[in-house]
Amino acid sequence: MDQALLNIGFGNTVVADRVVAIVSPNSAPMKRLKDEARDDRRLIDTTHGRRTRAIIIMDSNHIVLSAIQAETISQRYATLKGLE
Repeated sequence: MDQALLNIGFGNTVVADRVVAIVSPNSAPMKRLKDEARDDRRLIDTTHGRRTRAIIIMDSNHIVLSAIQAETISQRYATLKGLE
């Protein structure tokens, strides 16, 4: 059972099939989503102390923070899934 891994920066990966959405963290709803996930212990921070540039929403209801731009991760995802 091979699973495609999506590189989300700095040696971190997620299973591409489990990604629901890749969004920018700048809007108020995304900040609220991040805060709620932190309170519920569903937040995974892969930024290594850098600025959060993308929020990845997983089908397991986990929220993953990345220091890579959302557009870059989206392009990687599209390439991986053959959508380009």
